[in-house]
Amino acid sequence: MIRLALSLLILILSTGCSTIGGWFGGSDNSIPPAALKTIDQPVGVQQLWETQIGSGAEKQFIRLTPALVDGRVYAASHDGTVTALDALSGQRLWETSTNLPISGGVGVSGNGLVLAGTSKGEVIALRQENGQEAWHAQVSSEVLAPPRAASGIVVIRTVDGKFTGLDADSGEQRWVFTYAMPALSLRGNAPPVVTRDLVIAGLDSGKLLVLALTKGLPLTEKTVAIPRGRTEIERLIDIDSEPKVFADTLYLAAYRGNIAAIDMHSGNLLWNRDISSYAGLDVDARQVYTSDDTDAVLALDRATGSTFWKQTELTGRRLSAPVVTTDHVVVGDFEGYLHWMRKEDGRIVGRLRAASKAIVTPPVAIGDIVFIQGQGGTLGAFRAGS
Repeated sequence: MIRLALSLLILILSTGCSTIGGWFGGSDNSIPPAALKTIDQPVGVQQLWETQIGSGAEKQFIRLTPALVDGRVYAASHDGTVTALDALSGQRLWETSTNLPISGGVGVSGNGLVLAGTSKGEVIALRQENGQEAWHAQVSSEVLAPPRAASGIVVIRTVDGKFTGLDADSGEQRWVFTYAMPALSLRGNAPPVVTRDLVIAGLDSGKLLVLALTKGLPLTEKTVAIPRGRTEIERLIDIDSEPKVFADTLYLAAYRGNIAAIDMHSGNLLWNRDISSYAGLDVDARQVYTSDDTDAVLALDRATGSTFWKQTELTGRRLSAPVVTTDHVVVGDFEGYLHWMRKEDGRIVGRLRAASKAIVTPPVAIGDIVFIQGQGGTLGAFRAGS
């Protein structure tokens, strides 16, 4: 456990909850990055457009994710730049310099806002049509997860173990919920899923939390990944990627834990696989796709969790979570490459270097178009096939 060794010092010196910096989305240092192989009969991959968003976030150990809505892409940089672009052409529609250290974003709301949080616990809401500030709020601590919003409530998750509900029109605080944090966790917070007037989030302790959206009251807390080992290092377990909802099922992945499917009506566990993932997962009508902690990409049966295929040619390349397109599954890696795999068998059929720095945030897709934001600030749109 070479990557975890320095954390022992953090644990000894700390009297409270500690977080481990760095990226655990890839393999342990003992696994060298796989060399890229020549692709037999590749599909054509093309860049539709590419631009630069501020100075990026390469040395901040944060994951800034673009948001796609109504034919627009919204993105932010750690230096405070927030930008709106046309999704198909890449034309810049507006750009706002907030002069804030953005560390969590971006999110969008149903009342026409672009939302971001900062390392100083600030939340800023800009208007989608022109980038003008709508409101500015203060929460308790650093924001690493993109804000989520529904039914007039903006949900903010902070690193001190709190969820805060803000009024989407004014930014005023509506509620706060605090959960118990473990002694040690990875740096990062999974953004919550806001659906059916529920706030659903994976916690640093391997538990699943469900809150009522309007009041912030806890409805249930379920253990989905159990810590193992004798020391705090060995028992480190963390749900650090966003859960996914498909039909009536919730899917989530835990680092050094499991991938699980939970029925949304009953709360019952449908299936559970002993697969560790920091990067996260995506889902379509048939399969669940994930990048595990060795950087193998797996396709699991959505109904049973059984393995359809496992792609191991990218081990050690510190992959992002997969994103599903019309015909492919796409992941980014530590050198800025995007890799296209066939849904049917996981065979790699396309590759393109989309950014000069790592792609650690999950790509976003609509149809067969993939949007990425690299750690160096590159934002681009790419497509496989004609």
